[in-house]
Amino acid sequence: MKRIEIGVIDPQAEQAALLAWAKRADSGEVLPDANATLNFASFRQLHDTLTAKRMELLRFVACHEGLDNRQLASQTQDEYPKLEEDIKLLNELGLLEIVEGRLFTPFDEIVMHYPLREAA
Repeated sequence: MKRIEIGVIDPQAEQAALLAWAKRADSGEVLPDANATLNFASFRQLHDTLTAKRMELLRFVACHEGLDNRQLASQTQDEYPKLEEDIKLLNELGLLEIVEGRLFTPFDEIVMHYPLREAA
């Protein structure tokens, strides 16, 4: 099962983690394959970007892969211009793939993390 982990992370903590990872890689350490991740700087940013409507759209495409934009608009009864904007954004985030004009989801599962406390 291919999954992506989505969460909220402090940009400074993310930068520190990336620098630590780079240092380990530069020292020649063999690192495990990275998990697919998508992080936001705040819960508001995550929520504003991955709206309930966009999450429903991802689920619909996952269950009906291979539709083009117009077929998707027809089947979901969404307004085509707004749907196109959502498809473009989800594609830019890597949550939707467009292959020869057809829509696919590269993941089987989305796991969301929202820490309530800072890690000790």
